[in-house]
Amino acid sequence: MAATLGRNHSSVSEFILVGFSTFPNHLLPAFFLLFLLMYLFTLLGNLLIMTTVWSERSLHTPMYLFLCALSTSEILYTLAITLRLLADLLSTCRTITWKTCASQMFFSFTFGFTHSFLLTVMGYDRYVAICHPLRYHVLMSPRGCACLVAWSWVGGSVMGLVVTTAVFHLTFCGPNEIHHFFCHVPPVVKLACGTDVPTMALGVGLVCIMALLGCCLLILLSYAFIVATILRIPSAEGRHKAFSTCASHLTVVIVHYGFASVVYLKPKGPQSLEGDTLMGITYTVLTPFLSPIIFSLRNKELKTAMTKTFLRKLHPQSS
Repeated sequence: MAATLGRNHSSVSEFILVGFSTFPNHLLPAFFLLFLLMYLFTLLGNLLIMTTVWSERSLHTPMYLFLCALSTSEILYTLAITLRLLADLLSTCRTITWKTCASQMFFSFTFGFTHSFLLTVMGYDRYVAICHPLRYHVLMSPRGCACLVAWSWVGGSVMGLVVTTAVFHLTFCGPNEIHHFFCHVPPVVKLACGTDVPTMALGVGLVCIMALLGCCLLILLSYAFIVATILRIPSAEGRHKAFSTCASHLTVVIVHYGFASVVYLKPKGPQSLEGDTLMGITYTVLTPFLSPIIFSLRNKELKTAMTKTFLRKLHPQSS
């Protein structure tokens, strides 16, 4: 059965996700248990953050509104990738249909770029809070915050649509084994045939890199102004208090872009499929797993509110 997109015709109707099938079979149950626990922790951690923010009126501020949106994007991102990974670890049939592969690529890029855009918005929020505190409630009004979140989701959706349409407009007429555990662009593009493949791959790569570098540069610019402002605060206590409001966000940014740069900017050269697979786990499973931990442990206000919420659920009669 053939699959079509636009005028191009593809003779490939399904792909095979090689993923962890190259590892010894006795390791697969251990990988399944590890990734399942990490997925459940990621899900529960982000749900706990969202529940705490919405139940505590003291957290009804722009910073925590953005954190809720970030948690939502992380839940959906892991849902798009990890559930399929867990199913394939227990299955001997790792085929994925053409349409399902395209859908997975779209959602993974949509939620992944939404995550990057929201981290950029959170950097801007910290910049306004520290560098322009008197204008904070004007610049970060409820309407303005809602627009920033909405545009982050719109931007992520546009990126997902552009990338997925470009990739699946190609013709797939040869091998159908994707050397990855999900439908990621580079291994999928390697299966395409035609003279336009190198041009399309270069174009998609440039669009993604420019978007991510743009986000990274805006975050760095925000923190350059933040650091300059913090250094002008006369008291050490004031400097520490100002920086502590940025610590969790800055740590997540470092982890997010650190793992992404290791994966995408690694030198081109001979690399084992096992090495590529484990490296891919860092930004698809490990980064979302670490994010709620970082925000919970490094944000004192959120940690206190989470403790109160948890105790209230255990002892409702005392509230």
